[in-house]
Amino acid sequence: MDNTEESAIELHGDEEIIEVIDLNDVETGPDDLADDLEDVDFEDAGNADDADDNEGWETEDEMDAEAEQDDSELTFSKHTGSVFCVSLDPATNSLAVTGGEDDKAYVWRVSDGEVLLECTGHKDSVTCAVFSHDSSLVASGDMSGMIKVWKVETKEEIWSFEVGDLEWLEWHPCAPVLLAGTDDGNVWMWKIPAGDCKTFPSSACQATSGKVLPDGKRAIVGYEDGTVRVWDLKQGNAVHIIKGQDGHQGALTCLACNKDGSLVLTGSVDGCAKLINTATGKVVGAFSVDGGKAKGSKEEEDSNSVESVGFCNILPLIAVAYLDGTLAIYDLSTQVLRHRCQHEAGIVHLQWEDSSSLVSTCSLDGALRFWDARSGNMVSEYHGHTAEILDFTINREGSLAITASGDNQVKVFCLQRPDR
Repeated sequence: MDNTEESAIELHGDEEIIEVIDLNDVETGPDDLADDLEDVDFEDAGNADDADDNEGWETEDEMDAEAEQDDSELTFSKHTGSVFCVSLDPATNSLAVTGGEDDKAYVWRVSDGEVLLECTGHKDSVTCAVFSHDSSLVASGDMSGMIKVWKVETKEEIWSFEVGDLEWLEWHPCAPVLLAGTDDGNVWMWKIPAGDCKTFPSSACQATSGKVLPDGKRAIVGYEDGTVRVWDLKQGNAVHIIKGQDGHQGALTCLACNKDGSLVLTGSVDGCAKLINTATGKVVGAFSVDGGKAKGSKEEEDSNSVESVGFCNILPLIAVAYLDGTLAIYDLSTQVLRHRCQHEAGIVHLQWEDSSSLVSTCSLDGALRFWDARSGNMVSEYHGHTAEILDFTINREGSLAITASGDNQVKVFCLQRPDR
C-alpha cells in the first residue's frame, strides 16, 4: 500500500482500514447483512384446399395473440431505450431503481409505477443502479464511468465521481461505502458522501465482476484474464489470488457467494463454474455441462459461456446458467448434476428465492420462468415483453418479480405461489 495514501476503512472495533473512513458506529450484526417473438407472415398459397396442410402451424392471428400475451400487473414505460438493470430497495422492497440506454435511472414505486426520483446528468447508458444497505441512498453508474449517488428522501444528488469505463457497482452490506470495478482493472472504494477513496489495483485487464462478502471485510473480484482475487478491505491487499491451472481460462462473467460467505461460485466464458473456499482461496469444485471445451480451443465463441450462478439458501444446491439455454442444478455436497432445465434461448440471469427451492431465470426470448430445483420441473412462466429480458429481481417474499427489457419497458409480475 502506498505510504502516502491517507484513505482507508474501519469496519469495527479499533481496527483501521483507511484512516479517514470510520465505520465505528456501523453495526455489523448478521441481521444487517441482507443480501421477440417476431411476427411471421406465411404467404397465402391461395388454395383453400390446402387448409389441412396447415395443421400444426400457428396462424398469424394465433401468433399475434401469443406475442401480445402480457401476464404483468404493471408496466413502467418512462425509459426511452433498453433497460439494462433493476434493483429493489432492501429495507422495504417497495421501491425499484432502473437504469437504461436513455442515460437515466429512475426510482419508482412498485405498487403504482410513480416516479419518486429521476437520476439525470449521465453521459452514457446507465448500466448499474442500486440501493444502499438501508435504502437511504441510490447509486447510478453509466458505461463511461460517471457515478452519482442520490439521497432518496430529499431527491438530491449528494456525490459524484468519474472513473474509467464502469464494469460493476456495489454497496457495502452494512455501511455507506460504495465499490466499483473498472475497465482498467482497478477496484474503487469510497465513503459516501465524504468521498474518501481507496483503490485496489491489479493487472491492466477489466475487473469484470465483484461482490463484497457478507462479513463486510473482504471483497471477491473476477477479472478478464480469468483471475479471481479475494481482497482484504482493511489491509488493502489481495489475500488470495486464484489463477493458472486452478483458475478460469477466460474472462469472468459472474459470481455469487453463499449465505455466510464461506464459498464463492464463479462463472466464465470458458464454460466452467468454479467453487472457491474464501478462507483458503482453494478451488474446491468445478462444474461444466459439457465437460469443458476442447483442449487447445482459445476462442471464446467455442465455449458455452456461463452467464449467471447462484446458491440455494435452504438446500445444498447450486444453479449455473449457460448461454446455450441450459440451467444446470448441481448437488453441492457430491458435485453431481441433478437436473438440466433446457431453455430455447440463452439465459441472461438467474435468481434463487430467499427461502425456497425455486430458482428463476430470464432469457433472450423475453420470458421469465420458475423451476423447482428438487424436481427439475418448470412450475410457471410469465410473458409480456417483446424483446429480451436483460435483468430481473424478485422480492423477499417471492410474491413479485420485476423485469427490465430491451423493449424499453420494466414489468412487475405478481407470482403464483405453488407449494414451496
